[in-house]
Parts: sequence; C-alpha cells; structure tokens
Amino acid sequence: MGQTMLDSDVIHGSISEPARFALIFDRHFGVIHSYACRRVGRSTAEEIASQTFLVAFDRRAQYDASRASARPWLFGIATNLIHEKRRQEERQFRAYARAADVGQGDHLEGTENRADAVRLRPQLVASLVALPKEEADPLLLFALAELSYEEVADALELPIGTVKSRLYRARRRIREQLRLPRTSREETLIANLEVDHG
Repeated sequence: MGQTMLDSDVIHGSISEPARFALIFDRHFGVIHSYACRRVGRSTAEEIASQTFLVAFDRRAQYDASRASARPWLFGIATNLIHEKRRQEERQFRAYARAADVGQGDHLEGTENRADAVRLRPQLVASLVALPKEEADPLLLFALAELSYEEVADALELPIGTVKSRLYRARRRIREQLRLPRTSREETLIANLEVDHG
C-alpha cells in the first residue's frame, strides 16, 4: 500500500507520523548516494547522502506538496551540501586525471577510442573543475544524476530556460577547451553530457 503512495503524500504524512519518512529514504537513498559518489568520491558520498535526508527530514514541513516526486528536491539539497565539499570534489577530479594512464580492458575493439579517452581525460577533468559553479551544477546533475531539464530546474530552483542556457554554455566551454569538432571521434567523451533524459 505504502509503495503506491506519492512522495508528496508520504512526506505530508510524516509530519504527524515521522516514521513514515523512512519510505522516502528507502526510495531515493541509492540514487542520491550514487550522484554524491560521482561528485565527491565514495568516502564522502555516504556523509553527503545521509546528511541530505537529515536536512530533508528537518524541512519536510516546508515541502511543496504539488511536487509528486521528491527526487529533484533531494538532488537540490545534495547539490547544496556538495558545495561545502567543493575542495574534496576538485581533488577527486584531479585524482581521475592522474589516473588517466590506467587502462581498463585489453580488447582490440574500441582500443582507439579508449586511447583517445585516456589522452583527453586530464583536459576534460580540468575543464570540469574550471567551470563556474552555476554551470557545473546543472551539467553534473544532468550528466551524472541523469535528471531531465525540468528536474534540474526543480532541483536548483531555476527557470528551465536558465538551466538550458547554462548547460549550453558549459558544453560549449568544454568543447572549446578540448578543441573538439562536432564530427570528431573524441566527441563521444562528452556525448553523455548532451543526451536528453526526457
């Protein structure tokens, strides 16, 4: 029965019965943890994800009941918490760059693409780290959390037009820094930043 309830109904019910909020945790902890892990690394992700739900629980009375799904709201809280860990995030990106020479897999198929990925990874990491926060947040929510434009707008409390323009600027900035023509094979390295998640 509880599984069919909308998040908004569960959150509203948890105001008088706090134990109900556990269902929100059960439904969304995995995706929030995964997103945090990719932003700040595994060692910090548990803290960010747990804190996200503590903050959400504390703010449940202010939840907008017109939002059926709590997912964008939780991603917004997580993103704000991640800003407090920005230094760790940048160190994690730089660690990825230092690991660029570690190749995974020895299959001949795709060897050229893997070589391109290894060659360009340090530049891609540097480009991501250098992005202004207002461009990095929508891009990483879109690419790592696979939120739609509407969900990114909801998470960051921005108009959808602002989200689209910031995503456009972030993609353009990365492409220019990597000097990637749209027809280049290396374009696949940032293709996931441009997939429409619906």
